[in-house]
Amino acid sequence: MADAFSSSSETVIQRAVDVTVKTNTPLEKLEELYQIKKTCDFINERQFEKVALQFPDELLVDSVAVAVEIERNSNAKPFILGDTSYGSCCVDEVAAEHVGADCIVHYGSACLSPSKRLPLMYVFERRPVDLEKCASAFRDLYPDKQSHIILLYDVNYVHAINDLQTLLSPEYPNLVISELVVEGEQCYSHGWIKRHRNDTCLSEREVTCQFGRQLSLKSGLSISDYSMFYVGQEGATLRNFMMTWNRCSFCSFDPITMTGRAESVSINRALMKRYYAIERAKDASVVGILVGTLGVADYLTVIEQLKETICRAGKKSYMFAMGKLNVPKLANFLEIDIFVLIACPENSLLDSSEFYKPVVTPFEMEVACNKKREWSEEYVTDFRHLLPGGRSHVPLADRQEDGEETDVSLITGALRSHNLLLSEPAESSCGSSVVLRNQTLTVANTNSAASFLAERSWRGLEQKLGETPVVKAGKGRKGIAIAYEEEGTSS
Repeated sequence: MADAFSSSSETVIQRAVDVTVKTNTPLEKLEELYQIKKTCDFINERQFEKVALQFPDELLVDSVAVAVEIERNSNAKPFILGDTSYGSCCVDEVAAEHVGADCIVHYGSACLSPSKRLPLMYVFERRPVDLEKCASAFRDLYPDKQSHIILLYDVNYVHAINDLQTLLSPEYPNLVISELVVEGEQCYSHGWIKRHRNDTCLSEREVTCQFGRQLSLKSGLSISDYSMFYVGQEGATLRNFMMTWNRCSFCSFDPITMTGRAESVSINRALMKRYYAIERAKDASVVGILVGTLGVADYLTVIEQLKETICRAGKKSYMFAMGKLNVPKLANFLEIDIFVLIACPENSLLDSSEFYKPVVTPFEMEVACNKKREWSEEYVTDFRHLLPGGRSHVPLADRQEDGEETDVSLITGALRSHNLLLSEPAESSCGSSVVLRNQTLTVANTNSAASFLAERSWRGLEQKLGETPVVKAGKGRKGIAIAYEEEGTSS
């Protein structure tokens, strides 16, 4: 962990970095890979004048050529969005609004989280996949032809799924192919299913939609009755599926290595690691709410719900908006006991083992703070399902039901009190550091960030007005902060 806060200059200079350089795509292949004609039709039909083109880092090499072709074939002025505010899988509406864009064209991998501010079009990579080897690996992993299997895939392989279905469906009558869906009026894509939030499906098959995928299950069966086969590389998308549908067995086919395998990752072990983070959240007194998205729909609503839930549990909360997260950024806030990250489903499962303080998901914070929500086999990565009307919403307990409960921490073994900050008078806010507890005259002092700062020996830069003598500007130091010239070099 020490390397996260400081590092040797010699190590930085001698470090060898393995960089994969993507060469420019030939001009004749740009149309096929980036769907330029469909994109221009999307722009011209709606008469957009400013278009934001969002590229992930690995596709930036083609961004200028794509922008030139779009500008030549449409009446719009394209703007290239390179460094995204958060994850590249999410639509960066904030950066697009900085240039006054009328719409966004998102290229590459996507989490398919709904966004509401600007019209949006997705263009996925057309990554190659050997269908014969994929079908062969599928048959080896599922010798029983009557197995109930759901075929999932990375969005960059959607172009090959119909051909794969043609190869497998005659042999596997119970095979279910997931279909990509878009939600809301602002999302557009060619050949996709358009779905509104209140859509209901009346058919012989039970239809469920999650993570931008629509699954048509046989009537009487649930997702837990199916096995999952995933086409794509190991990463955030597969991890999100495995954590959410943790009762299903998973197999995968990697189109790069062209090998299939049964996923042997212990989901129970992963869930227990998350449960340990929940226990840390129960012990926490000060919670930092990390805003990890400004584009996913309903993120403001879940922030307000979290603040209320944390307050009702007797904890203090502070909100942070800091873009992409890293260890040094969060290490600046020692007074925070635990962080809760509001992000898309794929980015919310952050491995916080290297961080100074744990980082949990909104669902895990609700398990820690809402005594009506119990830890079970259900694991929720999409925070929209926690909101009122969502499939996993659990209302907070009434204030009359909130008692002076105590339980024992499974980490420290100490007693902890619930609802320490819950006070009856309306004028007493959850933001104060001294509050009335229940209807007695007992006063409790909470461990707020203000009291933590008061106990620090160094509290930041101090102005000391009138105490510092006025002197003329002099010659400063030369070099970089880690080794100024007059300091010499260390052996």
